[in-house]
Amino acid sequence: MRVKDVMTSVVLKLSPDNSVRQAARIMLDHHVSGLPVVDDTGALVGILSEGDLIRRTELGGGGLTADATLAADERAHAYVRRSSWRVGDAMTADPVTIDEDAPIGRVAALMQERGIKRIPVISNGVLIGIVSRADLLQAILSARQDETATGDDAIRRSILIRLGENTGLEGLDIKVAVSDGVVHLWGNVETEDCRKAARILSEGVRGVRGVVEHYSEPYPQ
Repeated sequence: MRVKDVMTSVVLKLSPDNSVRQAARIMLDHHVSGLPVVDDTGALVGILSEGDLIRRTELGGGGLTADATLAADERAHAYVRRSSWRVGDAMTADPVTIDEDAPIGRVAALMQERGIKRIPVISNGVLIGIVSRADLLQAILSARQDETATGDDAIRRSILIRLGENTGLEGLDIKVAVSDGVVHLWGNVETEDCRKAARILSEGVRGVRGVVEHYSEPYPQ
């Protein structure tokens, strides 16, 4: 699944010349926690989030102790961000972006690495959408189980293929048998996390009606 399949394409946008008060009102009215900022050509120049606004002077942000360790120019920059009425001054410039054809796994990784909740989607340098954590949750709800496997033999082949993918189970001697849609697992799998991964992997294959673990028993010859 690609970013363009899950992103929100109708995006509320701000101009750098909008006021911070206008931005706060739009965010409250539309129940969003951040908005992209674009210039007159449609190019993305920043993003304004709740995190930017909670540092505002109106909320008592920017005490002497907050900036004590900063250099003079850094303190001046921090003062402008928390005190200026312009969105262009208060926003976070050069935000993380992603291409519309990137896999959604890349979005999730970026959100986790950067601690952010939304990422603007860019095509040819122009903002075309935004993808949020809520969009990723919706993708999970919409995801369908694997439809390639039908019948016991096909189920077993599908599970064996998945065991060799990036699951942490590569190289483990896990043996698989399937009877009437019920998967039976044997092997030398010592950790609880690896056993759980094998069970979840098996349950994700279409046609599987249950999983039985036999790790302490010999595999029937």
